Parts: sequence; structure tokens; C-alpha cells
Amino acid sequence: MSDNGGGPRKSSFGQSMRAVFWSFFGVRKRSHLEADATQLNPLHVIVAALIGAAIFIGVLILIVRAVVG
Repeated sequence: MSDNGGGPRKSSFGQSMRAVFWSFFGVRKRSHLEADATQLNPLHVIVAALIGAAIFIGVLILIVRAVVG
């Protein structure tokens, strides 16, 4: 197995959730983005994005129901 110089990716699922949360708003600093690219597990990011999208859609549905009903 080749070493990319940084060793294995070491991050928690919570770190992936925070990265996805801030990326939804588009307010990540470049230094944080570069650190995320080297440390985050891609599977964690995909799962976090799906959870974030589901929460976002759920909040939108609740807002629409509150306004309409």
C-alpha cells in the first residue's frame, strides 16, 4: 500500500457532519477545505451529506406546512 505522506485518514463522523454543514452554507475557509480533503473519510462525507439533505428537506416541509396550514 502506498503512503501519501499524511498517513491514514483520521477523522470522526462528527467532523464530517460539521464539514458538510458548513459546506451547505458555502462559508468554509480554504485552509479548512484543504485539511478536510486530506483527513475526512469519503464514506462519512457521503452519509453526512445524505443526512444533511434529509434534515434540510424535512425543515422545508415543516416550514411550508406551518405557513400553509
